[in-house]
Amino acid sequence: MVGSDVSFFKRNGLSLVLVSLFVAFLAAQVLSGHASHNEERQQSGFATLTLLAYLQSGHFVSATFENWESEFLQMGMYVLLTVWLRQRGSAESRPLDPAQEHERIDPGPTPWPARAGGVARLLYANSLALAFFALFLASFALHALGSWRHGNEERLMHGQLPQALGEHLAGAQFWFESFQNWQSEFLAVLAIVVLSIWLRQDKSPESKPVDAPHRQTGT
Repeated sequence: MVGSDVSFFKRNGLSLVLVSLFVAFLAAQVLSGHASHNEERQQSGFATLTLLAYLQSGHFVSATFENWESEFLQMGMYVLLTVWLRQRGSAESRPLDPAQEHERIDPGPTPWPARAGGVARLLYANSLALAFFALFLASFALHALGSWRHGNEERLMHGQLPQALGEHLAGAQFWFESFQNWQSEFLAVLAIVVLSIWLRQDKSPESKPVDAPHRQTGT
């Protein structure tokens, strides 16, 4: 059990570093995207956008949530698929034999929804997947809105009439934007599931122990 004398960073270092990297790369995306989009607007004879206006533009909203949607889809599907499916020898899979499942190490208090039973327990038992799919649907909707606005902005720059939202969603461009990210996410998951059968990363919870045989399933 982690003592109270352990520093805040040591208790939360992984989250803090990931948040810092996320903010840094998001800021870099904003600045580079703002410059790139304004360059495109200038070449087409349109006025440049302020940074605040760019953050509300279809170019930024579409690009950002197009990626978020695929990440949340990947994680939500992975959470669900690993409930029922196994991969022999993979550190990312639950053991093939239910008897090999890890015992609960920390006998701390049970969360209240689990104690309450009924609907509360049912929702809590599936809350991780539900949260990922809710985030996916929200990101998908924002991607659709941003892609539509950006598409109409590009049509305007080329002297074309704007499209209705339904017309844009029925077109190939929006789905191309989605599918190019979705397929890459599942490729990444497949890579870690399969590569963790034979490869190791010492001290990583995503890897089996260095001395573990290839056939061992789970960590």
